[in-house]
Amino acid sequence: MSAAPRTSGVQVALIALFTTALVTAQLTATKILGFSIPTSLPITGATLILPGASLAYAVTFLASDCYAELYGRRAAHVLVTVGFAMNLVLLGLVWGTIAAPAAPSSVDPGKFATVLGASTNVVLGSLLAYLVSQNWDVFVFHRLREYTDGRALWLRNIGSTATSQAIDTVIFVGVAFFVAPQLLGIGSALPASVLLALGVGQYLLKLLIALCDTPVVYAIVGYARSRTDAGRPTAGAD
Repeated sequence: MSAAPRTSGVQVALIALFTTALVTAQLTATKILGFSIPTSLPITGATLILPGASLAYAVTFLASDCYAELYGRRAAHVLVTVGFAMNLVLLGLVWGTIAAPAAPSSVDPGKFATVLGASTNVVLGSLLAYLVSQNWDVFVFHRLREYTDGRALWLRNIGSTATSQAIDTVIFVGVAFFVAPQLLGIGSALPASVLLALGVGQYLLKLLIALCDTPVVYAIVGYARSRTDAGRPTAGAD
């Protein structure tokens, strides 16, 4: 009987970080954030407006890029698929809890549902954006890895995240706040100017996070490879 493949602590930690950030993004998606900036931009003005999920969701790309670099493309696609399944589990548990009867000592059920129960249009937008953008991130990351012969980790981290975050932003904002309300009658469609400001503000912050997290990616990958050779993808991992 062959021995089970060894799983490192770094691998478990990256899976946990990815999943935790992902489900946190789902729970925080309904809050709209507003960040004041020093100068006024043409589309956003002096305030970047973005969904609350943007902060947590940006962390998922950091975790998935580290995971893809260390364990290969197929393992990264598995991570994305498992994350999608866990998102569905989260939604099922939250909606089940909302539907369950509340005791007299409970917090207000209506407020509880408002805070944790994401609207259908937001759920549709976030799930579709997740599937497309995360798989694109893994694809671009490994294409850049092939083109650079494994060098320039910064390039594939920033390049894959920048493009996938753009895709994620367009799909999420478009589906959640325009397509679903217009075509499916779910929620209210936002004016074009608000949609554009929401999308640009969300993407600018995500891009800034992608630029700032590159040293963190180098630190995590370097640490993993210093601890074990398991942190290098095998020949068939891609």
